[in-house]
Amino acid sequence: MSAFEFRTVPHIVFGNGASRQLAEKAAPVLKSARRIFVVTDTGVRGAGLIDAALAALESAGFTLAIYDAVVADPPEDVVLDAARRAREFGAEAVLGFGGGSPMDTAKIVALLAGGDQPLSQMYGVEQVRVTGLPLILVPTTAGTGSEVTNVAVITTGATSKRGIAAGPLYAQMALLDPELTRGLPKHATAATGIDAMVHAIEAYTNRRSKNPVSDALALTALKLLQGGIERACTDGNDMDARGDMLLGAMLAGQAFSNSPCAGVHAMAYPLGGIFHVPHGLSNSVVLPPVLRFNAPVAEAHYSEIAAHIGLTASSAALIDEMERIAEAVGIERRLSQLGISHNDVPRMAEDVAANDRLLPNNPREMDYDSIVAMYEEIL
Repeated sequence: MSAFEFRTVPHIVFGNGASRQLAEKAAPVLKSARRIFVVTDTGVRGAGLIDAALAALESAGFTLAIYDAVVADPPEDVVLDAARRAREFGAEAVLGFGGGSPMDTAKIVALLAGGDQPLSQMYGVEQVRVTGLPLILVPTTAGTGSEVTNVAVITTGATSKRGIAAGPLYAQMALLDPELTRGLPKHATAATGIDAMVHAIEAYTNRRSKNPVSDALALTALKLLQGGIERACTDGNDMDARGDMLLGAMLAGQAFSNSPCAGVHAMAYPLGGIFHVPHGLSNSVVLPPVLRFNAPVAEAHYSEIAAHIGLTASSAALIDEMERIAEAVGIERRLSQLGISHNDVPRMAEDVAANDRLLPNNPREMDYDSIVAMYEEIL
């Protein structure tokens, strides 16, 4: 067995209604910190999802500053603005509350507000040299797994996405409350759920970092997600299904944080960066052609996944199941449905081919021509 390392968030809380107990649950993490900078978005705040948690913190004597200007695929200037406000507030801890974008923003804000390293020096793998402020993350979607990962992705320039992957991005606590996902619409439930399944599949097949701990987490995640996604999309009030989805997304997050994502994510990024397609939907659309491309070299691993989730042990069965799920939950399956045409493919393919963070993880080497062919397969 090859040597490996595995890291994750040290304190995880899971349970219906757990967000209402945030002040009590977070006390060991916050210690003497009393001024908390809260990072969220207008959708989460407007829906009232954060109200009970904030009320609990204020009742416990914490002073809060709320930043709700985060948008999907957060631009670098939004992240820098949030960090500036956190410093001006005198933040002693950071709370990220929402989907992947607020949580990724909160991770970087905690670093920038707690240290003196410029954001421009953090991009890449293990480039962060500051510790940052205590960080608590509370997800409101079951997909990104960002609450337990050491990765943050933001939009730089006009359209490009850049990632930061480093140990200091791990939060001190992740609190998972399935009730926060109850009102998530069917389409968002479907897209984020398939995103989580992609995380698990790519973690299990990473050619550089695959390890037995991530493998176990990825397989468990896939079983939960496969069993929960259609139930959660059919009945958004099925809290058992919501819990399975949230727990599955977190386990997949732990897996890919240590055995990182690959070709599917690389091909999804231009859809978000250029066309502002939500991240989970981007992954869902590009997944089938990447699976088919990888199958000749990943047959053994895809077969193991298929068998674990109750299918015939073959890559074909796994691909068919992922396409069946996408159709069953009503997710878009073609680039043309997202307003992307043949003329856009070269620009997207160039962006993917330059992604030296994710492509080396893919089971099969991807070049410009193969990337173009995969995009054209789903036009």
